[in-house]
Amino acid sequence: MFSSEGIANGLLKQLGLIDSPILFLQNSQHVWITMWMWATWKTLGWSAILYMAAITGIDESLYEAAHVDGATRMQVIRHVTLPSLLPTYFVLLMLQIASFLNNGLEQYFVFQNSFNKDSIQVLDLYVYNLAMGGGSYSVSVAISMLKSLISVVLLFSVNGLSKLLRGESIV
Repeated sequence: MFSSEGIANGLLKQLGLIDSPILFLQNSQHVWITMWMWATWKTLGWSAILYMAAITGIDESLYEAAHVDGATRMQVIRHVTLPSLLPTYFVLLMLQIASFLNNGLEQYFVFQNSFNKDSIQVLDLYVYNLAMGGGSYSVSVAISMLKSLISVVLLFSVNGLSKLLRGESIV
């Protein structure tokens, strides 16, 4: 995907944005774009499956009633499909917000190399390197506990927002 003859370089060449291929994994300037694209690619399929399952779970009589009332396709999407997807959206939002500070240690650890070691440092990788390499295990545990506490606060905040907007909450 990110090789010199991969999808990303091919697309950038076709768009006329670059003349020579970019070595994404050997360049510290593009490490955040690469990691963001990889994380998006990783979670896209799971979210699509959940949304498709939610759409197939919508009662067919709602669609039939909208068509009998003369609703257009866009009106059906706006007044039937989107409101029915709201619970699924809030569940996925809560999962993403609760894991906001968990940025995929394994992904950054695997792609860390001598070219990008200074620029790929994220919180989880910093805590790991601090505990395993630096010998400061107690500081890394304290940072991890603080991260967990912030995640719980964010989760309850989104739950409160869900209760405020929809009248329902998960917890």
